[in-house]
Amino acid sequence: MNGGASRGPLGSPPLHSSRTRGAVASGSAASRRRRRLHGAARPIAGLVTLVVVSLVVALAVGLFQGRFTETAAVTVISARAGLVMNADAKVKMRGVQVGKVASIGTRPDGTAEIQLAMDPAQLALIPANVRVDVTSSTVFGAKFVQFTPPADPSAQTMRAGQVITGEHVMVEVNTVFEQLSSVLSTIRPEQLNQTLSTLSSAFSGRGDQMGQTISDLNGALAELEAGFDNLRHDLAAAPTVLNAYADSAPDLLTIVDNASDLSRTVVERQHDLDTLLVGVIGFAERADDVLSTNALPLTDVLRLLAPITGLTNQYNEALYCGLAGALPVAKLPPQPTPGALVMASLQWGMDPYRYPSDLPKVAATGGPQCSGLPVLPFETRAPYVVADVGTNPWEYGNRGVELNTAAMKQWLLGQPIDGAPRNSAQVGMPG
Repeated sequence: MNGGASRGPLGSPPLHSSRTRGAVASGSAASRRRRRLHGAARPIAGLVTLVVVSLVVALAVGLFQGRFTETAAVTVISARAGLVMNADAKVKMRGVQVGKVASIGTRPDGTAEIQLAMDPAQLALIPANVRVDVTSSTVFGAKFVQFTPPADPSAQTMRAGQVITGEHVMVEVNTVFEQLSSVLSTIRPEQLNQTLSTLSSAFSGRGDQMGQTISDLNGALAELEAGFDNLRHDLAAAPTVLNAYADSAPDLLTIVDNASDLSRTVVERQHDLDTLLVGVIGFAERADDVLSTNALPLTDVLRLLAPITGLTNQYNEALYCGLAGALPVAKLPPQPTPGALVMASLQWGMDPYRYPSDLPKVAATGGPQCSGLPVLPFETRAPYVVADVGTNPWEYGNRGVELNTAAMKQWLLGQPIDGAPRNSAQVGMPG
């Protein structure tokens, strides 16, 4: 045995040499696997990075475009949208953005339909009758939708799905140029030159006069402006007044014709009118003499008549009823034969005058009474008014011949009664 490596039987390689080769083989396989994994990790990491970057970019774009923000749709109908009106244009109110333009379309009638994406939190702050204009900050700037609050905002606020009609669209420069071109195409240069030359000659040396004219015009317009409210009211009331005049035109023309006839009559009878006026003047002089002479007696007469006229005025209703009730009698047809028609009947006699119950009293109250006059219903009669002016025919409930004695009356009525009727010899004595 020597100090070299031991060998296996039958001349095979030494044992430690085979183990070494196996270890070397396994190490090389692991190394290859690590190299393969390391080579695949780079593309995967790049792919993941690309996906993450794409997601971040998409999220940023979506946030910028407001795709993750809740909006409320509102439609604006305008005559036109303008040339520089694009989607995502701002919607402002008092300088604050409250939404944006979602899309712009054209309707069959040629008008523009602008779809707005409004901030739901701002709808409660915008009145429903808000004014909508399509405008721009500059002549060449991009257009946006402008909300202008009205002078009298409504109690209702803007709601999702509301349709609003636009009132004004700012004119673009190209429209102005187009209209200017159409105007200039109809103007002849030689005529324009002649007109400008004439204007230049007319205005030359008259600057002070023109300035004074403009200043006077400004003052006149300032004075007229103070009466615009009255003028507006007059114009509003003018149709009613003119219609009234139109309805009254035939009557007015008739009055004018009659006035013409009257004036013609006055001219023809002016001498008679002069005589009448002279007579009136003379009568006035006589009346003045009479009134001035009898001023005090007339004053006394009027003063004495005042209570009478006052009482007559107080009882005018009763007087009217009496006279109106007698009017049908005056209109009755005459009798077929001359003479008087008398209708008489026999009735029980009334109680004679008794003292002191039948003494007249000045104690009537109630004012004037018509008692159903002047027209009484069928089969009715006016009530009998009982007053303290004499005998009351209904005082004891009978109007016939008295068959009961005073004692029986007192016993039946349960109260003392006045004495018997008095005669002329009993004047001033108890009954």
